Amino acid sequence: MSAPTVALMWEARAIEGRGAELLEWARARSAELAREPVRRELLRAPQDRVLVITWWEGSYGDELPELPDPHPELIARPVHRWRFESVG
Repeated sequence: MSAPTVALMWEARAIEGRGAELLEWARARSAELAREPVRRELLRAPQDRVLVITWWEGSYGDELPELPDPHPELIARPVHRWRFESVG
């Protein structure tokens, strides 16, 4: 039986025109996490949105490294975060 997996999703929307800057910020911060995730993906979408998904071995309630919030001058609204666990 495989170990349980948790996916952390982090999504932010940049101030208009600063999506590339937010993407690079997220790329750099995701490379500086306290430990390496099993998997990591960075995605972008219209309206200068950036999504980072990291997968970790562990249970839903485990303490896991998360991306911080960017400087408020870079984002158009608060960061959204979700946590999901694998179901098999």
